[in-house]
Amino acid sequence: MKKSLAKRLILMILTTIFLVSTSSTSSAFNLNENSFLSDFDPLVDIAVTVEILEIRSLEKFEYPHPRIEKIDLFSDPDFYVKIFINNEKFQSDVWHNTKYIYEPQWSATKDVPDDEEFVNITIQLWDWELGRDKQCDISADYESYIDSFDIELVYSIKTGHWWGDDYTDDEPVAADRSGYGRLNGCDDNSIYQRERDCELWFNIYQTDYDGDSIPYWTETYIYGTDPEVDNTGEDADNDSVPIEWEHHWGHYYSWWWNQHYWYYDPFTPENHSTMDPDLDGLDNVEEYLMWEWGSDPFRKDIFVELDQMEPSPDGTECILPIGAQELIYTAFHMQNIVLHIDDGSMGGGEMIPFDELTPYEEMVDIYLNYFLHGDENNWRRGVFRYGVVVYDATYAGYNFITGAYQISSNRVDKKPIPNTERNRDIAYASVYMHELGHTLGIFNGNTPGCDDPQSKRPRQLNFWKWGPYKSCMNYRYTYRLVDYSDGSRGRNDFDDWYNMDLTYFQRYW
Repeated sequence: MKKSLAKRLILMILTTIFLVSTSSTSSAFNLNENSFLSDFDPLVDIAVTVEILEIRSLEKFEYPHPRIEKIDLFSDPDFYVKIFINNEKFQSDVWHNTKYIYEPQWSATKDVPDDEEFVNITIQLWDWELGRDKQCDISADYESYIDSFDIELVYSIKTGHWWGDDYTDDEPVAADRSGYGRLNGCDDNSIYQRERDCELWFNIYQTDYDGDSIPYWTETYIYGTDPEVDNTGEDADNDSVPIEWEHHWGHYYSWWWNQHYWYYDPFTPENHSTMDPDLDGLDNVEEYLMWEWGSDPFRKDIFVELDQMEPSPDGTECILPIGAQELIYTAFHMQNIVLHIDDGSMGGGEMIPFDELTPYEEMVDIYLNYFLHGDENNWRRGVFRYGVVVYDATYAGYNFITGAYQISSNRVDKKPIPNTERNRDIAYASVYMHELGHTLGIFNGNTPGCDDPQSKRPRQLNFWKWGPYKSCMNYRYTYRLVDYSDGSRGRNDFDDWYNMDLTYFQRYW
């Protein structure tokens, strides 16, 4: 969780030299001001709010022989949240019988002392069950630890940042894998254990007079900006990233030295267009552009534009079912790769006129017209993959350009037997995830067992040879498994998750 001691010593020495050699008014990063103020924000009475944004059950399903890892055995979970702010308890209502909660619109707010920097916060996620409520795992701590499922945080009213079981760090080896403001119960390596693993997204903020989310103390003593003026959108150093983004992501708190550090300076230009600390193919400028939709510069993100075809004349839909999308989200999120599917909310998600047969040449035309909109330099090309659903393109799915793929609803619909809603969701999710895997650099040429036509049926020798390679990239498991392999099954298995290349989609044909 903490950076190397050597680096912190260097930072402390440099900061000390800087403070000695610089007057108290010559730098926006002036730390010589009195840190023990009687009121850290004289403009307002400070209250701290913890806001719950999303909750997801990380349950897994397989078809046709389901391995079901459920939180609630007889229904979907009945979630509720407990939050403790400076030991005062707040509890939400119960969200009954749902695995995925978006925009729950619940928060807890507490007035806090204006002269004390640190606020202690605990977050718990529970499943309600007739007086036998069970706590869900959203923590990286191992179950043998006391309070292993709790999230313990410290919030600073000086800077508006928090740390503890959730934090920011610009060094990949020290980064919080689940990301800032996101919690994941699989972080304790319990990904394939039944431990009520969930993910929870949250935000913490405080009363702020000018509404730019930069607290009075930071504006006054660090940045030198006016705490009565909203600085949102300002880019004083012209590095294509505004002050609120650099403030939110560019902070680190040292436990050892009880000191705040900033590794992004809103007043000194940094080359954000070349910075990609999480190695997901998105530079910091692109991470900023996608921030509104949950992008994190220190945690891996994948963005996919999903365009779909209009229904056939007889009303047959050509779409990726919502249930299938949720299964794909869960598979990626368990591995701390956050998937964002743009089916309309992020500027994509267009409907394509119905066509009974869409050959390869027409797929390329769809890519150029509906994804790039005629502009081969469209900025989305470096941020989004393109996964389109058509009625029939001859095959159930294939990649037709690096970073672009199709699946054919007419072909996928015929696979599940019995054709229940759950089995259909699994089939769609499996095929879509298979084709998406090719944009991650997983293909026959570098992954034994991937796309082997001799592994589809039991009478084929390679069906058994590649059996340990339990991945939707293996034709044996396509249509029935929504996951990549982790390489844990010995000989003839392959670790897709470890070997994937998130930048591969940017290598255009």
